[in-house]
Amino acid sequence: MNQVAHRVVIVGASAGGLSTAEALRRLGFEGVITLVGDEPERPYDRPPLSKQVLAGQREPGRLALRTDTALDDLGLELRLGVSATALDTDRRVVSLADDTRVPYDSVVVATGVRPRRLPACPDGVHVLRTLPDAVALKERLRPGRRLVIVGAGFIGAEVAATARGLGVEVTLLESAPVPLALAIGEEAGRFLTHLHHDHGVEIHTNAVVTEITGTDVRLAHGTVIPADDVLLAIGSEPNTEWLAGSGLTVSNGLACDEYCAAADGVYGVGDVARWHNPLFGTDMRIEHRTNAAEQGMAVARNLLNPGARKPFAPVPYFWSDQYDVRIQAYGYLRDHDEAAVLDSGPGQLLVAYRTGDRLTGVLAAGKSPKILRAWRALIATSAPWRDVLTAA
Repeated sequence: MNQVAHRVVIVGASAGGLSTAEALRRLGFEGVITLVGDEPERPYDRPPLSKQVLAGQREPGRLALRTDTALDDLGLELRLGVSATALDTDRRVVSLADDTRVPYDSVVVATGVRPRRLPACPDGVHVLRTLPDAVALKERLRPGRRLVIVGAGFIGAEVAATARGLGVEVTLLESAPVPLALAIGEEAGRFLTHLHHDHGVEIHTNAVVTEITGTDVRLAHGTVIPADDVLLAIGSEPNTEWLAGSGLTVSNGLACDEYCAAADGVYGVGDVARWHNPLFGTDMRIEHRTNAAEQGMAVARNLLNPGARKPFAPVPYFWSDQYDVRIQAYGYLRDHDEAAVLDSGPGQLLVAYRTGDRLTGVLAAGKSPKILRAWRALIATSAPWRDVLTAA
């Protein structure tokens, strides 16, 4: 192995940052690895926050991505509970909020995202990104209480499903005509809308929030919706402010090339990284756990072997559990030109996505994972759309 660095600083201690550190050790890197995280907790799993944690099916203390022993065996220099404030790419130094400066030979930016907020929100409005967020919301979800969720994306939809299972009265507000249409198409969006309707969720589309008070949410067309609690789930913003002055390109995340490199000795991993995926010929930023872990492994390989770098060209994957239905998708569904429904029925859906003349994605609900793996292979080989429709 070509040892090109003796000190690696990873800023961000969630799935992507941890995956990078583990891969570096697995590949034989014996130098210093500093793992910086703004939360005091050791790396933990985020997907269960909107599901098992809120439902009381998993205790907050059981979310650790690795046992203390496994984490200690990596020999990391842990700097938890302190955020990074600046990156000096000339001197190769990361500045932290406690006024310390950490030198590096290579740095990995894995600072993730934070929930987007509305202006002038009163105290007590919930968001869901961290463990404390989930614990605070869980304490409020009791039978008969009224929860209004602003934003019907995957986080909002998952919380809606969990809250309904706890006997909470739920209202979902979506500013678009069809929830998730931009991300997964109108047919899949309508499928999820019907799924929530069938479980007693009240859904308002074309809903523009003008005011949130301590007792209700008010919409632009005059509707007033009573609320005991409000959750904002209107998307996220990449945590890149600390990179101001670094000379790096920041636009909807940290801009990276096909190797996930943002500059000499600087790499991006996970939700914060916008990199060029050559398989799809486009820049993308993916906010899903699987991508963060895979990207961390790819960055570790490229960081340690700069003469034999390989593009990071995955078929992205995500899943979402809502009620008793698992929604899974492979590929890049955004900016598609066509979404063709190949199968539908009660609790089931199969949609293929076309961009240009090729298959670029598939989404399934209530289907066998084996079916999805076959579709993944077609996406990975850039199967022509006409061949896909003929075979289907």
